[in-house]
Amino acid sequence: MNEAIVVTDRLTKRYGSHTAVDAVSMSVRRGEIYGFLGPNGAGKTTTLRMLVGLIRPSSGTATVLGRPPGDPETLRRMGVLIEGPGFYPYLSGRDNLRVLARYRGVGDDAVADALDRVALSARGKDAFRTYSLGMKQRLGVAAALLGHPDLLILDEPTNGLDPAGMAEMRELITGLAADGHTVVLSSHLLSEVQEICDRVGVISGGRLLAESTVRELRGAASLLVRAEPVEVAFLAVRAAVGVRSALMTAKGIRVDAAAAGAPMVARAVIDAGAELFELRSDEKSLEEVFFEMTETAK
Repeated sequence: MNEAIVVTDRLTKRYGSHTAVDAVSMSVRRGEIYGFLGPNGAGKTTTLRMLVGLIRPSSGTATVLGRPPGDPETLRRMGVLIEGPGFYPYLSGRDNLRVLARYRGVGDDAVADALDRVALSARGKDAFRTYSLGMKQRLGVAAALLGHPDLLILDEPTNGLDPAGMAEMRELITGLAADGHTVVLSSHLLSEVQEICDRVGVISGGRLLAESTVRELRGAASLLVRAEPVEVAFLAVRAAVGVRSALMTAKGIRVDAAAAGAPMVARAVIDAGAELFELRSDEKSLEEVFFEMTETAK
């Protein structure tokens, strides 16, 4: 099993009577893309700010790269983009990075490498204020990459991007992981997390509801049947050989059965006198799982 380089134990943050983060225990393994998933206001950013050392927890503990959050050695090995990039608007993208590089103790070679990594070398001389939103987000990631950190913490890096910008950011993040960086990615966009993350932590109302691989959370694939009359088809499907259970949904009849059982399910529907329109393998999306979790947690 890969080494856990971020570990929290009942990490909690209260603001007066409001509990923003409620006893969160999570772990991030070296080399993975960890998706920190939840709606706006769920406690994602507050948790990340505690991991970076920007705010102190009310209770609980955390270790990042084997040290307490905010430790100078830890910060040297981290790259962080939280709550959007902040740069001088009239400086060029390259000069903005040079300012940050001085604080990190790295030279212009690191700036050139970071710009190249996020595909901004050609626009490095242009003023930051002329950048599109997607370019600004990529420059923020470039800033996080200065010094080749072991751990990257990216808070909503696709926020506000159009579909093309999201695809570019997704490709960038998967490339960073392939290069050996560990990435903690917070997002409320479930489809994006489903595409690129190895494991996810699902947070809602400040509480961690689940932590697992995306595949384990989505569960085994089932069969989806669309037929009319649906009541006749439903009764036939429930009685078919190999069917463990069946459930009526808005999409159709979701059947808990292996894909190999599809011919028997089809024959049962047809023999019952129903008209079969569709029969296919159907796996729950991460979005469906998330809404089921959050509804149950209310």
